[in-house]
Amino acid sequence: MDPTFVTTAFTLDGYRIVKSLGTVRGIVVRSRSVIGNFGASIQMIFGGNISLWASMCERTREDAYERMIRHAEERGANAVIGFRYDATEIAQGVTEVLAYGTACIVEK
Repeated sequence: MDPTFVTTAFTLDGYRIVKSLGTVRGIVVRSRSVIGNFGASIQMIFGGNISLWASMCERTREDAYERMIRHAEERGANAVIGFRYDATEIAQGVTEVLAYGTACIVEK
């Protein structure tokens, strides 16, 4: 799927939605490791960006996004509109990240 066909908007300029294929999603559940928590604790002493956790969050969002794209392609979509992320803490140190949107077939 062309990444430019994934949008938070509900339309794609220059294209029309031929068919809506329903909601697609990618779910990832991650926990922080003891080693990662230790390293992040050291970074917290100095303040600023906690790069260990930031990179973990970025990887988790990317994985959820890729799973959503695969789900859309399995349904035959060539676009996803209304794309969003959501996150929920399931337990202490365990977070679910959900990427979701509406799978569509679009054409010029």
